[in-house]
Amino acid sequence: MKLQYIIAFLFLGFNITHSQTNNAKEKEVIKKESAIQVIVRVQKDKILLRWGPSDALAWKKLNKYGYLVERYTVTRNNTTLASPEKKVLAQTLKPEPIENWEKVIEQNDNAAIIAQALYGESFNVTGVNQLESIVNLSEENEQRFTFALFAADKDFEIAKKAALGFEDKTAQKNEKYIYRISSNVPKEESEIKYGGVFVGLSDYQDLPKPMDFTAHFTDKSTMLSWNFKILAHAYGSYYIERSQDKLHFERINKEPYTSMNQQNENNSRIFYVDSIANNQLYSYRIQGISAFGELGPYSEIISGKGKSILQFVPHLTVKNFKDDKTVTLTWEFAEEGNSEITGFELNRSDTDDGKYLPVIKNIAPKSRTVVYNKLASTNYFTITAIGKQGSNRTSFPMLVQPVDSIPPAKPINLKGVIDSLGVVKLTWDLNKESDLLGYRIYKGNNPDEEMSQITVNPLEDNKYQDTVVIKSLNSKVYYKIIAVDTHYNMSVSSDVLVIKKPDVIPPSSPIFTNYEIKDGAVYLDWINSQSEDAVSHQLYRKENEQGDWQLIADIKDKKETYKDENIAEGSKYRYAIYAKDKSNLVSNPSPQVAFFVPKASVMPAVKGFYAQANVSANTIDLSWEYKVPEVDSFEIYKATASEPLQLMQMVSGQTRKLSDPTITINTNYKYAIRALFIDGRMSKMVFFTVKF
Repeated sequence: MKLQYIIAFLFLGFNITHSQTNNAKEKEVIKKESAIQVIVRVQKDKILLRWGPSDALAWKKLNKYGYLVERYTVTRNNTTLASPEKKVLAQTLKPEPIENWEKVIEQNDNAAIIAQALYGESFNVTGVNQLESIVNLSEENEQRFTFALFAADKDFEIAKKAALGFEDKTAQKNEKYIYRISSNVPKEESEIKYGGVFVGLSDYQDLPKPMDFTAHFTDKSTMLSWNFKILAHAYGSYYIERSQDKLHFERINKEPYTSMNQQNENNSRIFYVDSIANNQLYSYRIQGISAFGELGPYSEIISGKGKSILQFVPHLTVKNFKDDKTVTLTWEFAEEGNSEITGFELNRSDTDDGKYLPVIKNIAPKSRTVVYNKLASTNYFTITAIGKQGSNRTSFPMLVQPVDSIPPAKPINLKGVIDSLGVVKLTWDLNKESDLLGYRIYKGNNPDEEMSQITVNPLEDNKYQDTVVIKSLNSKVYYKIIAVDTHYNMSVSSDVLVIKKPDVIPPSSPIFTNYEIKDGAVYLDWINSQSEDAVSHQLYRKENEQGDWQLIADIKDKKETYKDENIAEGSKYRYAIYAKDKSNLVSNPSPQVAFFVPKASVMPAVKGFYAQANVSANTIDLSWEYKVPEVDSFEIYKATASEPLQLMQMVSGQTRKLSDPTITINTNYKYAIRALFIDGRMSKMVFFTVKF
């Protein structure tokens, strides 16, 4: 199958829209439980079921083992049954075998895609940039799963062949049912939660009419838009139809048009742009397509015309003041545009981004100057060319201010406090200038950095509330203010206000670097907290499995070692160390160190150790006595005059004698023995010499 061609055709032909949402917050990845999700559509004489697994792995396993489709009759004649009646509609529902797909894939692109996803040897999608921007899947199995479910949504008959849909034609009008779709996958292999719905033939409803359908007509194009989320439960895609006489409509999209924004909570609209001729009436309507292949009713018809855009834009260039109330404004506009406009309008606003109101209308098309005699201290002007076809073009704003170069006085007495939540409250003395517009607030996090303005517009009041992040590396925040008059003359900045943040950040944790058990004591080494305000380090210990930690040292200098002599052999110990800062905030504990202190004391020597030559047996017989408990084993050592002492044999703790047959006549032998205990201790070694 030509999979790449079919998929490219599918996504280009379906005109899928897609948007990507940038999220500044770090996303947490949560592993979800595999499940089967079910939807239902009630028709007048049957009930249609559609489902899909929640992930690609579950889909693959279910294709192998199949689905169990069950129906439970819950009510009959508006009466709840004492015990639901169970009926198995499909014991093992699997996708149809590959030979059943061979004919249908030649005429049905959706069937071809699902067949390739189910049985194709490969499913690599390359070379389609638009597709790559929509489906960001790196695993082949994910691609198969995604395309299979997408194609099944477009064709219910194909969904049934792929074991993703079922028709119940045996439903009765006087009954209501619970349908349950369960997994046949063995639980030890994968546990997949079943899905279900509660429904009856009495729940039949006509498909709803598409809502909130709008059109925006511009130059040679129409942008159609509608809210797909309102009816997302009913429709997954749409047909778009156009007419030039409001009577005969034709589809302008050969394949269903859908949206990939279903999971974007901030975007509920779908858009489609159609190319049209200007000044010709066009009418549009849309028709929804359900996941079961049903066509819904048409939307309301909307009509309109495309209008040509005025090609020329005026541009304000010169301002000449006659006095502080009168100005002559001059603008540029292409002479060839005079025939396309009815004239100009002069617009004014107090701010560059405020609401502009017409102040002089019906300026002649050939005019390029106008006089305005009601100037305020600050004025923003635009000039608008009024197009004959209803298309207007407006210049960029021009600031016009009568001459005033005297700035306000320096703001004084700037004060501020900050609470534990990071709320900063600033106050200062009001300036006395009559043309004062307000104040600009500046903020910095370090004394050497250039402060940034945090107010958008000049602040009229002499107080301001800000917020800062308490848990940050900088311990102080810096503010200054500047006064601004109505001609945007700016004062000298106030003195810089320094505010210390509340200390809510505990110091960094110290880290153990080494420990050693030596001479009946524990030696600990660590690296102190790197926080500048750390004033002490507290060492805690827990012995064996006792519940509470005990503080054993509060170290207030830069010392990074400690010798713990108060330990007992045969005990387990855990150590943790904390740092404390000037505000008595305590760090998280260091990673703990834990170890066992072995018993190292020497036990009494074995008594009665004796070696005797046995000439008849050609052996030397060893024997001993030892009544100390918890002996694990004995080590027997042997040596000659020419050889060092070596381990000859280890015997169990119950043994009290041993024969050595590896001997030579006329040789002196030296034997030694010591006991080994269960807790790792050992006895002193004793010796015995004998000649054979």
